Amino acid sequence: MMQLTVRAAIAFAALAGLGAPVLAQPAIEQFYKGKSIDIIIGYPPAGSNDTYARALARHIGKHIPGQPNVVPKNMPGAGSFLAVNHVYSVAPKDGTVLAIGAPTLALDERLGTANVRFKTSELNWVGRIDSLINMVFMWHTSKVKTFADAQKYESTLSGTGAGSTVSIYPTVMNNVFGTKFKLIMGYKGSAEAQLAVMRGEVEGHSTSWTAVKVGHPDWWPKKTISILVQFSLTRHPELPEIPTAVELARNDEERQVLSAIMVAAEIGSAFFTAPGVPPERLAALRAAFDATMKDPEFLADAAKIKLTVGPMGGDALQRLIGTVSGLSPEMLAKVRTAYVTGNQ
Repeated sequence: MMQLTVRAAIAFAALAGLGAPVLAQPAIEQFYKGKSIDIIIGYPPAGSNDTYARALARHIGKHIPGQPNVVPKNMPGAGSFLAVNHVYSVAPKDGTVLAIGAPTLALDERLGTANVRFKTSELNWVGRIDSLINMVFMWHTSKVKTFADAQKYESTLSGTGAGSTVSIYPTVMNNVFGTKFKLIMGYKGSAEAQLAVMRGEVEGHSTSWTAVKVGHPDWWPKKTISILVQFSLTRHPELPEIPTAVELARNDEERQVLSAIMVAAEIGSAFFTAPGVPPERLAALRAAFDATMKDPEFLADAAKIKLTVGPMGGDALQRLIGTVSGLSPEMLAKVRTAYVTGNQ
């Protein structure tokens, strides 16, 4: 809608003879020329969000008028909330900052999760590269091979920040399905947490499918790991035999609660900028993001590092965020029971 509004305004100005089409693009180009755009990554290096952000940073600059330099910067902490709070309150509100954080941000805000000092709907959402499906995997030496096994036997999972999906989704499984996952917290990012599994410090880990296939592409094909469940509304095409958490629901109430939580998978690897960015610059960033998603060089780069690309534009993403913000009090209470226990 923002893009349509800007385009309509430009068209009207042209008809009125005001020369706006001539002036608008040069004004944005003049602003960005010689500047740098920071992409703030709310996680340590080497995880899936970091991989997506760095891929975007390599290509989006050429699609922004003025072709600014784009610099990825890691700002890990509090399950990405440190970075999101920074962008919301401290970062420049001029269109020179992009960021990626947890896909559960909107739900965390509604639930009053600790360390949330932002309003998700006030962030300006620029676009999503792909849905981001998380899953639980177990090392081949663990006696837990299936989701049913996880309901019978206690198993240890490496964890990072309390507000991250790494800890949220296993907690939800424990609360809803009675699984016996025990989170061993304190690992600095998913890459380190996966190494902990290899070293035998824990039996498994909950992370994104992208983080595993990029970091350890041979694990799943060689059955070095067992994948128990994927956290999404639909099965990932690369994991057609693995059930989703929503499919495991035993009644309508569980299905509704899990569906509300799994919307985060649809939000996925989503990028935003600060509140208050001028509309014409937000429109330029969204247009540049959309162009990047069709850029053959970006797509070849993504394929080379085994990233999937299923983009969503900024307007649609902003509306999706709004659906989470609009959950009814009754549903929110049920989600809180599944989501928050053990998470604050």
